Amino acid sequence: MSGFGAKAYSKLSLETDVLNADPHRLVLILFDGALLAVQRAKGFLAERRVAEKCSALDQAIRIVDGGLRVSVDPSHDPAFAGRLVALYNYITMRLLQANLRNDVKALEEAAGLLSGLRDAWVKIEPSAAAGANGSSAYEERAAHSSAAPAGPRALHAYGA
Repeated sequence: MSGFGAKAYSKLSLETDVLNADPHRLVLILFDGALLAVQRAKGFLAERRVAEKCSALDQAIRIVDGGLRVSVDPSHDPAFAGRLVALYNYITMRLLQANLRNDVKALEEAAGLLSGLRDAWVKIEPSAAAGANGSSAYEERAAHSSAAPAGPRALHAYGA
């Protein structure tokens, strides 16, 4: 399969996953996308491919800031939500520093934090956030907010 064909197939597979995913899985897809972008940036940094490194870090930042951070719902536990938002802001800052300073340690720290959050997210049962009417808190928020990621459009916005 050509490079173009493999990329097109991968994109189609991701879009299919998004269309069929529940809100819990969508957040997992965002974590995976951010981690992949950070790993790609680390490789590009090692190869001194500046433009590609910048592009990969831009994608990671957009996923963390525009996907993960904005989907935090403060309605159930405002204090916890505030700490989580602060952590996402810190990760974004470290990714920016990694980009500006070519700082591998900042990339590794951001990847470690994202990986820990991803691992914790995986352990949460998707039904744990279900509301009284059977819909998740995420779905309820998405119905009333334009800030929540909106399926494939959201992934395109993050360069996925």
